[in-house]
Amino acid sequence: MGMTLAEKILAAHCGRDRVSPGELVNARVDFVMANDVTAPIAIREFQKLGVERIFDPQRVAFIPSHFIPNKDIQSAENAKFMREFAIAQGAVYFEQGRAGVDHVLLPDGGWVLPGDVVVGADSHTCTYGALGCFATGMGSTDIACAMATGDIWMRVPPTIKFVYHGKLSRWVGGKDIIIYTIGDIGVDGALYCAMEFHGEALAELGMEGRFTISNMAIEAGGKAGLMVPDDKTLAYVRARAKRDWKVYQPDPDAAYQEVREYDLSALEPMVALPSSPANAMPLSKAPRVDIDQVFIGSCTNGRLADLRLAAEVIKGRQVHSRVRCIVIPASHEVYLQALREGLLETFAEAGCAVATTTCGPCLGGYMGILAEGERCVSTSNRNFPGRMGHVRSEVYLANPAVAAASAVVGKLAGPEEVLG
Repeated sequence: MGMTLAEKILAAHCGRDRVSPGELVNARVDFVMANDVTAPIAIREFQKLGVERIFDPQRVAFIPSHFIPNKDIQSAENAKFMREFAIAQGAVYFEQGRAGVDHVLLPDGGWVLPGDVVVGADSHTCTYGALGCFATGMGSTDIACAMATGDIWMRVPPTIKFVYHGKLSRWVGGKDIIIYTIGDIGVDGALYCAMEFHGEALAELGMEGRFTISNMAIEAGGKAGLMVPDDKTLAYVRARAKRDWKVYQPDPDAAYQEVREYDLSALEPMVALPSSPANAMPLSKAPRVDIDQVFIGSCTNGRLADLRLAAEVIKGRQVHSRVRCIVIPASHEVYLQALREGLLETFAEAGCAVATTTCGPCLGGYMGILAEGERCVSTSNRNFPGRMGHVRSEVYLANPAVAAASAVVGKLAGPEEVLG
């Protein structure tokens, strides 16, 4: 019996011919990351180990992204503590103004690559699986040990295979595919499983849409969300890679816990209603509720292609008079390119607030905090109660085109309602 993509990668990093679901293994890691929320905890735990140096400075990254620019004294102290440790260790580090949201910055910078095992002190580390690597989030204590040893200890997950067929309609992308999938299987439908994504509908997507799908694997309970590298993947990687990589393929006779197939030919833009990513509904059937805010950004949908899509809808129009629309490019490079292309001007002329790179509103960190009873259409990944502010506020997850249209209309709306 053959192995899945996750099993192939883990076996190679254990120095074994094969691994099986349920086995406990020690695996070598290729890259470790932590951010301004989780790094201070990991660093303190690292210091308790009595180890002076991280295992490889070029394979450990510390990225300020969640509360930057520093919103208060505590976030400033956390960022300072992380910065000083990173510089002293010679680790990979990016200061604001050159940095970005961690899960956009690392793949765009060529730090994480196909065939890698990547661990991060952030649940959305699974984003990198779109490159064909095994990437997963872990607690800060586990990350401290990985920083010290270059190894992790974990249970090999079973794999669920998802196959997407058909040709995608206009305005349908990765966000809609993953919301539809989570709506079908639930927030625990892939609990501690590797989600392996395939199909011709998936092949249509650019890397941005693929990252979005892998990013939200954790919202289905997934341990990782992997895709087999194709020509698009390799073109993306070759332009960025800072070291060698290896492409792995699942075996034709791999044993999957389950195989789920979908025909997406009739899929329309999807919305996840409050207060769960699994509360999925086609936009045409969703309640057209009045909204107070729109957020376009995050590690899920703050990439250049996402901003282009939103700008296409909002160009020449105005944000509704009672709506706040916050646009945050997900990295400094994305910001610069969006500036060069006139996208930021388009947003500003429409009445959007365009901000420097940060996670910001996504986790209710700061900027765009919702008051009681307020509603937000967001391109981010979570809409649990209190995620973006008051516990009795509401967040509707959608793709960038739907978010931009909603900002113009003042209620949940689709791009065709704006463009005609």
